[in-house]
Amino acid sequence: MSDPRRRLPSMDSLLKRPEVGAWIDRYGRETVKAALRRALDGARSASGGGRDRLAEILGAAEGDLAARARPSLQSALNGTGVVLHTNLGRAPLAEEARRAQAEAAGYGNVEFALDTGRRGSRYDHCADLLCELTGAGAAIVANNNAAAVALVVNELARDREVLVSRGELVEIGGSFRIPDVVARSGGRLREVGTTNRTRVADYEAAIGEGTGLILRVHPSNYRVEGFAARPPLETLAALARGRGIPLAHDLGSGLLDADLLPGFPPGPTVRGSLAAGVDLATWSGDKLLGGPQAGIIAGDPLLVSRLRGNPLLRAFRVDKTTLAALEATLMLYRDPDLAARRIPALRMLREPVEAVEARAAAVRFEAPAGSGARVNIARTEAMVGGGAFPGFAIPSAGWIVTGVDVDRLAAACRAGAPPLIGRIERAAFMVDVRTLPGGDAARAADVLRRALVRTSGGDGG
Repeated sequence: MSDPRRRLPSMDSLLKRPEVGAWIDRYGRETVKAALRRALDGARSASGGGRDRLAEILGAAEGDLAARARPSLQSALNGTGVVLHTNLGRAPLAEEARRAQAEAAGYGNVEFALDTGRRGSRYDHCADLLCELTGAGAAIVANNNAAAVALVVNELARDREVLVSRGELVEIGGSFRIPDVVARSGGRLREVGTTNRTRVADYEAAIGEGTGLILRVHPSNYRVEGFAARPPLETLAALARGRGIPLAHDLGSGLLDADLLPGFPPGPTVRGSLAAGVDLATWSGDKLLGGPQAGIIAGDPLLVSRLRGNPLLRAFRVDKTTLAALEATLMLYRDPDLAARRIPALRMLREPVEAVEARAAAVRFEAPAGSGARVNIARTEAMVGGGAFPGFAIPSAGWIVTGVDVDRLAAACRAGAPPLIGRIERAAFMVDVRTLPGGDAARAADVLRRALVRTSGGDGG
């Protein structure tokens, strides 16, 4: 009877405790019982133990429950300065899109026609709005842009040749390559031109009876400079039209109109592509558009109708909450000034550097006493990300932390609540405030301050 393990509480007595009852309401009875069982097993196997074994068991169970309830997908603070950070979810949604997404999570008319009471199509949602904003004759939405390109190739060039300039055979994130997408979609890739120079005559010479599609791909994540050229889109569209071959343009990031990002380098836009005579344009919803992950196809009504009848569309089907968020985002574009203010990605990209610097200074961040760290506000360089405007740096500002082990500090920030993701450059830990809108800057400063305390032994003030 002197063995302290014999005095451990029973499962029945633990389940009757009021705090355990609260856990059951939150986590479920079986989940709580499993946590208590693990805590009891740990107490039995432990040698010795404190005087208050009950408190130890309850504390272990509570920590176990909290750890297991923590989702692997967490909200994070983006201090990298990369606005469309692929690893951090690309474009954050506007408040209007978040509300629409939450409301659509229940029952809704995703495939139900309210006017007739009969089955409808999810592909009718957003279509009219996309046509209104882009000038396209028809539009359809898939679950991402790779799916959109694959669908176009499969429908228009299955078992036929797809002409692509050698300078446009890009690899996108995750080692996905245009040649692989074409091949897996049923097309036969036909390379034209050279890496740095492709002429319209190269396309014309490659066209034959087996040609099903000309595909123009925007090399969004790299630049070819110097002795380089490719035909204007209008010229290529005229060739395709004259030979009766559809021309598709994969824009990637998909900026609707250049006026939305004044001062940025020139690049392809959705409206410009369709106005140039492209039959189908495809682009991502979660990049420069600033909406949810989606692949958007817009253009010729007859071709879009064919895409809607393709069996692969079922595999590429877009979710109801995505449609709701996309529609709410697109509605903001009816007023470009409203879109620039309300869509977070556009707002961050357009914010003057002086305003970013002022927000960094307004937090009044100071290193904890005894940490040995030095924190300065300095100008930095942010990036668009998402494969858009490669090599283009955006003047920005943020906190530069030196005098500490930056690897340990970065790890401690990632372990924060919420996690803070910064970047390390030249033995300094940098937190760019451009990608910390609103109250995120103050939250990031709190996470950084706590991380400095944990890694350097400061008193935290």
